[in-house]
Amino acid sequence: MLKQRLITALILLPLALYCVFALALEWFAAVITVVMLGAAWEWSPIMGLRRGISRALYTASVGVLLIGLQWYIPVSDIWQQKELHPVYFWLLLAGAVWWVLATLLVLNYPNSRRLWSRTRSIVGVFGYLTLVPAAAGMFAVRSLNYATDPLFGGFVLLFILLLVWAADVGAYFAGVRYGRNKLMPAVSPGKTMEGLMGGIALAFVVMMVVAQWVQVPAAQYSGFYFTGLLTVVVSVFGDLTESMFKRCAGVKDSGALLPGHGGLLDRIDSLTAALPVFTLAYVWLLL
Repeated sequence: MLKQRLITALILLPLALYCVFALALEWFAAVITVVMLGAAWEWSPIMGLRRGISRALYTASVGVLLIGLQWYIPVSDIWQQKELHPVYFWLLLAGAVWWVLATLLVLNYPNSRRLWSRTRSIVGVFGYLTLVPAAAGMFAVRSLNYATDPLFGGFVLLFILLLVWAADVGAYFAGVRYGRNKLMPAVSPGKTMEGLMGGIALAFVVMMVVAQWVQVPAAQYSGFYFTGLLTVVVSVFGDLTESMFKRCAGVKDSGALLPGHGGLLDRIDSLTAALPVFTLAYVWLLL
């Protein structure tokens, strides 16, 4: 299993870096849209859709929202005088509010399942709130300072990816080596408190290295580390939220596209939570 995960990661890593740094904004947005369509296809069985036509319609509805967003507000116009376009701001805020609600649902599981498990449409709305703000956050981060420094947003996005990857890797190895106390056994029996601490610790090391590398001003230290730690913690609940929904739907993996990792949704579940939260924290604390 670990060997498969490593091989898949080694293939995906250069591909992801190419998309982040080499593609023009419009092509980057197009690739992210395709990824989110794949994730929407995998979300549909979680909400109880089994027929191909039903899954296709739900996936198409996500596509319409994302393409409509890009048509109404081109990715080059997301930032206006260092301020987010209002549509993007409210979309990201809706995503952040959703992750607060999702965290509460996870913490109160299995009692919380009574609020949503019998209604497909509610889980479908949760899917929109998971995928669309995440894509918006990706577009917003990548387009940061694009006119003056086309690579700046790419490096910020890479920082988010490193935080999420560090949290995942640190949690895996700390959990295997030291894991004793279950984190949320009703949601994800394999996750432990020791793994969570290991993930946060490794992510904090990433933050310290980046802070020294880019020479974050001392006046921004508190905002920088708070944003990073908040992003890491929220990313953990992104993973747990998908696990909660999959458990209720009787689904082990969202798909089988990525050997050792499951489906696209399994690979980006942490990112879907991290992106809108990081973007808003960046706007409020670091701009």
